[in-house]
Amino acid sequence: MKICVLIKQVPDKDSSLTIADDHLTLVENNITWVSNESDNYALEEALQLREKHGGEVIACTLGKDSARQVLKDALAKGADRGIFISDSSFESLDVLSLGKVFASTLEKENFDLIMSGLQSDDQGNSQLGLIIAELLNMSHGTLGMGTEIIDDSTIRLKKELEGGWFQWTKLSLPASISIQSGINSPRYATLKGIMMVKKKTVDEINASDVASRASASNITVKKLYVPDKTKETQFIEGSPDEISEQLVKLFKNDIKVLN
Repeated sequence: MKICVLIKQVPDKDSSLTIADDHLTLVENNITWVSNESDNYALEEALQLREKHGGEVIACTLGKDSARQVLKDALAKGADRGIFISDSSFESLDVLSLGKVFASTLEKENFDLIMSGLQSDDQGNSQLGLIIAELLNMSHGTLGMGTEIIDDSTIRLKKELEGGWFQWTKLSLPASISIQSGINSPRYATLKGIMMVKKKTVDEINASDVASRASASNITVKKLYVPDKTKETQFIEGSPDEISEQLVKLFKNDIKVLN
């Protein structure tokens, strides 16, 4: 079983975010970077599958040079090797173009499984796993809360539905699966695992390696800003019938909570 786990470096939830003077970027000096939460669960699920069925787990990330740290963390937890995709031309790509970069990089590896977190804590597109599956002609399942390998060509996925319901479904391999937080309990890196990182390989990929599949970004950042907080108190006067009539009009026309 050859499994790839996509891991993204994101700002820590407790970091104070400051917008730069150009209103296009963030000031990164005071940001603490961590591995995306749901990606940690995807890594743990991949490691457990390897422990049960054998094989190899490869951690893959795309980002600036600082993103190497999330690969080191994954290797320290037990991933066998890493793939680091980094180029300044990738920094402003939309999720579809990013999917093309990943697909171009990963298709030569012939993975049985590509696992990713359900969504990133920063942008939350929830689309990358699906896009990669489409580009690589793989089966796809999302909201994964359990996995079970049936045989060399089939995996069962426990999917989270609405209202606290779950559903088991079968997917043919190869497959791309998006993992929900809470599927397992992610392990911590051991001292032995940290010492072993230096002996594990990380393949480095840049734009020249994926130019045939990547494309220019379809989005443009116009401005970053903190939304203004405003509130308004409106007093309604009159008789009870008049007040009721005005409230209904407000709910229908302004607040739009009534049809």
